[in-house]
Amino acid sequence: MTELKNSIEIQRASLSNMLIDPMRRIAAEISNVLGDIDKVNTSLMMGLATLPYVKYLYAMDKNGVQISKTATRQGLSDRDDHRDRSNRPYMQSKPGQKDMYLSGSYISLQSKRPSVSAVQPLLSNTDDIIGFIGADVDLRDLPLTREVYTEPTDWQQLKGDPAIRGHLFNQCRIQSLLDTHIDDVLPVIEELMTESCVYHGKIHFSSSRATIWHIDDPYRYRILNYEALVDPDICFVYPHRPYPKDAKVPQNKIRDILETFKYLRFADENIYLRAGSVNIFNGIVGLNFSCDGSHYIPFEEFLAKDSTFWG
Repeated sequence: MTELKNSIEIQRASLSNMLIDPMRRIAAEISNVLGDIDKVNTSLMMGLATLPYVKYLYAMDKNGVQISKTATRQGLSDRDDHRDRSNRPYMQSKPGQKDMYLSGSYISLQSKRPSVSAVQPLLSNTDDIIGFIGADVDLRDLPLTREVYTEPTDWQQLKGDPAIRGHLFNQCRIQSLLDTHIDDVLPVIEELMTESCVYHGKIHFSSSRATIWHIDDPYRYRILNYEALVDPDICFVYPHRPYPKDAKVPQNKIRDILETFKYLRFADENIYLRAGSVNIFNGIVGLNFSCDGSHYIPFEEFLAKDSTFWG
């Protein structure tokens, strides 16, 4: 979560830097004409032109009630005349500071879209806060200048449903069809991943199925039921593909990972593996146990743990 929060804060800082100077200039103009709403509206429309990613711009009194029209790309709108915005997320934590602040993300009331708002205090000649201007930004309108967030490679453990954990020792593993023929199924999964470039596979042991993603059609997953998994002829369906050179999981480690899944499936009658997955590109092994707990582990760490650890 630390890396995710850091990434979010970097993007917020970038947006804030884009808005802070023009918002300050617009506020200075509006503070000087606050008694003349027509001039306020004119200043808002002119100011909106200097804020390329802002959807709505408006002025409020010091209590958070809108006193202007709403400046939009289509012109001035009276839809929110006299609207009390004091209870909206961007007005809930008004600091005493006199600089612009950027709200946390929230869901807008009208478009139901993730949004943020920049709020700039309006100051009197004696430096008192006499109102605010608000600038609403729809997150989908922001330019794609940021890199895609990179998932951390640390071992992550997530707790599941407390109701399931509370009855853990009242249940036991029930032999599934896949369990019965696991030594026939795992070689098929291995063949698909090592020779046909199924780059992500998830085995659902309890329900005797697998979900796979193939490199030739990466946006769609396939569901292989028990009948498909137990029949090596399924390998005819997926053409041979060279094992990717940029895969993090070496080709010769796929079998070891699958065999460890098998061990975890049968190691204990109460705490057992319900589903296991591996992605060869990010090198992460996913585990979901009967207690509904989940683990996401770099494959090296996963294979480094012996039976005493998992026991």
